[in-house]
Amino acid sequence: MNLSVKIGSLTLKNPVTVASGTAGYGEELSAFYNLSDIGAVITKGLSLKPRPGNSGNRIIETPSGILNSIGLENVGVEKFLTEKLPFLEKQKATVIANAAGHSIEENVELCRILSAEKNIHAIELNVSCPNVKEGGIAFGSDINLMRELLTEVRAACTLPLIVKLSPNVSDIAGFALCAEECGADAVSAINTLVGMKIDIKSKTPHFNNKVAGLSGPAIRPIAVRMVYQIFDKVSIPILGLGGISNVEDALEFILAGARAISIGTMNLVYPSCAAEIAEGLSDYMTANGIDDINDLVGYAHSAGISPQ
Repeated sequence: MNLSVKIGSLTLKNPVTVASGTAGYGEELSAFYNLSDIGAVITKGLSLKPRPGNSGNRIIETPSGILNSIGLENVGVEKFLTEKLPFLEKQKATVIANAAGHSIEENVELCRILSAEKNIHAIELNVSCPNVKEGGIAFGSDINLMRELLTEVRAACTLPLIVKLSPNVSDIAGFALCAEECGADAVSAINTLVGMKIDIKSKTPHFNNKVAGLSGPAIRPIAVRMVYQIFDKVSIPILGLGGISNVEDALEFILAGARAISIGTMNLVYPSCAAEIAEGLSDYMTANGIDDINDLVGYAHSAGISPQ
């Protein structure tokens, strides 16, 4: 029975990963299971210099999910390489570093530095960050800006490159196709949806940043639909995420077209979730006489009509 999947030149032992921003740098989850038991750990988004994140409220629960306005707080790439990566190496984890620069130049430099590390196996580029040099426009919502970014980053990145797409666009499949045309080895879908919370007592937005990212089971049907649409447009692998809580959810994404999946919000609720889903996928395959997990990828496209 084969649970391994390929993302570019990288082979994951199984299709289960933990999503950037929800698993810290791996240490936080290592008390609950062996990090080598899952396909990969995707780190918190990294910047060249340490980033303090947003001030004020940062997270609040919503029905079937959470809103967060963390602001990409992180230790910076230098401290990550010297203080965080050695722990992941000791745990024999497959490491996918998330690069979250605020400019083309910063992302290029991040990818150059991260590509030189033998214990980093792939890079996930977060194109949902605000590009401060362009008045706060997110790379992931301007296809021409994203194309410019990916052209520069691809030249600097020697590792498999995964582009983490923004769902806050009218045609996410078009952005996925742009990523493929620019040389990406895979895409991640989806990142958080833009949401908002207003405090009725103060009559003001709950977050200093006003808007925040919505994640959790509330967004799963949207994420499945977007993965399904992307699969119809690209030939590169899709890493599916958005509200996955159990084996059934993971299988739904795989059947929609995801080659691998990421556990996000559920890491904060049920920290052993990722390892249990990996084991559950194996049990499902045994029970249903499936020899290769890859045979299930996109299977739902063999019947039915693609959503428009």
